[in-house]
Amino acid sequence: MPAVKRKNPHREAQVRKALMVALMILIFAAFALAEYLFPFRTLLPATKLPARAAGSARLHFLDVGQADCTIVEFPDGDVLVIDAGDGSWESRNKIIRYLKGLAPTAVSLLVTHADADHYGGMTELLQCFGADALYLPVLGEDAAEYRAILRAAEEIGCPTQTVTRYDVIARPSGAYLNCISPYSAGETDHNESSATLFFSYEGVNAVFCGDVSAEREGKLAREYALDETLFDRGEYVVRLDETDILKTAHHGSGGSSSEEWLGLLGAETAIVSCGRGNFYGHPAGSALKRLSESGCEIYRTDELGDVVIVVADGKYTVYTDYTE
Repeated sequence: MPAVKRKNPHREAQVRKALMVALMILIFAAFALAEYLFPFRTLLPATKLPARAAGSARLHFLDVGQADCTIVEFPDGDVLVIDAGDGSWESRNKIIRYLKGLAPTAVSLLVTHADADHYGGMTELLQCFGADALYLPVLGEDAAEYRAILRAAEEIGCPTQTVTRYDVIARPSGAYLNCISPYSAGETDHNESSATLFFSYEGVNAVFCGDVSAEREGKLAREYALDETLFDRGEYVVRLDETDILKTAHHGSGGSSSEEWLGLLGAETAIVSCGRGNFYGHPAGSALKRLSESGCEIYRTDELGDVVIVVADGKYTVYTDYTE
């Protein structure tokens, strides 16, 4: 009588486990291949935004939580993205969708300084939109996420440049940004070496600050007091005392937006980029008090969401509900 083969439950369990592992690997590989060939971000819908009027420029201050992202949209349709949020899933997707809505003719990127809440989404922007130029801070960082930005730029052939005083980003329309800080050498502090930029178009001027403190603000103010032409670069003049719009430093921290700085600028409008209920307590009550006493109308992204300023015909208009 032939022998009867008995089932080995332990062996069968091992086989089933091996098959399940193999199936999971195949599924993961399929998703990875799909993401490589058809990245998820390419499927994100564009934010519906009003068409930009001919000859106008727009300044977009995005609500990306306790982080920064400002988009300068030039009259020719090119954009400069200043900082790119903290790299969180939510902020990355928001910035990508917003840029899709703008449908820029060309993209340039600028990192004010090497803190993750400013450069977090840069790699994805490079991969999704490419870039004509990537402007980098004086002080870099050895973090893997920061190195990934440099690799992404190299992979797509995007030129990089360290942005320092007197560097100018200009367009044929006459719109330009002039970097007034940091200096080209001797910087040792990430926040103090943040890029501070002066924007001008048709007589409307704005100052964009990174995370500088009152100390750097004061130094710039005193330099300007000695010679108001100090920051000029040929036709690209900087008149700090004719500033209309201020993007405040360091998310409205109490250590920035000093009386000396605000007194010099004389801005009418202040934008504070900060996150709802953030751990740092930004914006600080002391900073808000100084801004208010200087005559600024304050727009906070934690309260109002995105803030958009349209510059046209030598005037500007502020919008807090700009999507269609």
